Amino acid sequence: MHRRAFITGSAALAATTALPAVAQDGTYTMKLATVAPEGTPWSDGLAQFKKAAEAATAGRLKVKVFFGGILGDENETVQQTQRGQIQGVGASTGAIASIVPELNILELPFLFKTAAEADYVLDGAALAPLEKNFRDRGLQLGFWSENGYRSFGTTFGFIKSPADLKGHKMRSQENPVHLAMYQAFGASPVPIPTTEVLTSLQTGVIDGYDNTPLYASAAQWTSNTKFFTLTNHIYQPAAIVLNKAWYDALPEDIKKVILATRADLAVRMRKEIRALHPILVANFASMKVQTYAPTSAELASFEGPAKTARDTYMGKASAGEKALYKTVTDALAKYRSGAK
Repeated sequence: MHRRAFITGSAALAATTALPAVAQDGTYTMKLATVAPEGTPWSDGLAQFKKAAEAATAGRLKVKVFFGGILGDENETVQQTQRGQIQGVGASTGAIASIVPELNILELPFLFKTAAEADYVLDGAALAPLEKNFRDRGLQLGFWSENGYRSFGTTFGFIKSPADLKGHKMRSQENPVHLAMYQAFGASPVPIPTTEVLTSLQTGVIDGYDNTPLYASAAQWTSNTKFFTLTNHIYQPAAIVLNKAWYDALPEDIKKVILATRADLAVRMRKEIRALHPILVANFASMKVQTYAPTSAELASFEGPAKTARDTYMGKASAGEKALYKTVTDALAKYRSGAK
């Protein structure tokens, strides 16, 4: 079956099956999946969400969080959420884009120069159109978080220019923007789930990957990484999203409680993740991982291939993706001009 037809069919199925199961005591249960391990800012943030939501509903909403990919990898749990098999998922936008392709725009390499730019766009001009995109695909945006800035971890050396990636087998997120980027950089992308990366590094199926210091450490990919180059080539948001039909059928007061957590938790999770970044990078030495921050001239060597990747993707983009791209780039131009 064609992927978009499958997605549309899944959304229709979710709309008819994903209704809240009300227990005899009048409580509702939210099963929430994430590949993030316990003991991370993600687990702390979701624990805070659970505590706040259960307290504010006097226990009428029960939140059960499943960490470490217990219910499946990111793409699987996003699809389970859309189908209504579970009620929610915390995942990177790269994975959610398998259902909401407009999110691919946010994954374009070197799109956001700073996290402040990303916050301005995501919390501002892009929020309303993306919320509609989510709901059109059977999902409801809970609140934003982030994976952070992705960089290259390898077994073979630092990545000071795209030439250093040529011919190497690099794990790619299962996402067309990431695949286009690696192809433009001259690498051989290997699209595999996060749950298979560690074994693939150990067995030599891949020579490296790109991800954040936070996730690479939490998932123990650093145990088989020798070099980590801080290219910061993709700022990757993340989101907690819910099954739309389940959410829509909740009592209004519980809906309000869920959305009331949005501003506070988004800010808190971003702050904690960003504060941890330099600490994790400093700790890489104790893991026998060498780190390198490219010079401005070295980063400039990625600009041409990155533009090729963006142009390649946008040449095939849907009307919705092109509309969001304009919204995002217009907002960035406004921010950079100081007219925010």
